[in-house]
Amino acid sequence: MNKNISSQESHEKMKFVPVKVFSTGGTIDSSSDYVPTKKSVFSGTYLPQVFEQARLPEEVVIEPLMQKDSMDLTVEDRQVMLDYCIQSPEDRILITHGTDAIAETAKFLGGKGVGNKTVVLVGSFVPLSQPNSDAHFNLGYSVAAAQLLPAGVWVAINGEIFEWDNVQKNRDKMRFERIQ
Repeated sequence: MNKNISSQESHEKMKFVPVKVFSTGGTIDSSSDYVPTKKSVFSGTYLPQVFEQARLPEEVVIEPLMQKDSMDLTVEDRQVMLDYCIQSPEDRILITHGTDAIAETAKFLGGKGVGNKTVVLVGSFVPLSQPNSDAHFNLGYSVAAAQLLPAGVWVAINGEIFEWDNVQKNRDKMRFERIQ
């Protein structure tokens, strides 16, 4: 630890930073009726229970925007996400999203610009409602990423962070990778 920083200063630097969560649907929030070969089905969001179980501070505010399979998202839906990000008083934003089109939404948001905000998109390959889901880890990882990354648009999934213009889904390997 830097001897020039007091423990009080260190504590202030590590204080929980408020994060706004916008949910948009996708596999991560699919209902227990989910079948991998079909479009996502929804019956509300599982996010409040997950964040409560994780014992996150109350500064995490969840606002559902839509519940759609990401393959059904339109330019208008992405514009809604952008508008909510820009209008949000919080500077740290997390968007839950389906993995099939998360890269396209990241490119849309990053290409339009989100001002001086940090926007992190996250999804999962297995829904929160299913056993052996990667969603719990991805959500925790993305909350930390939203608190620590600089302003810009990012995708945080399966232990990796991708810049908005350098991410693609490899459907054969069921993972994300850099384009370059």
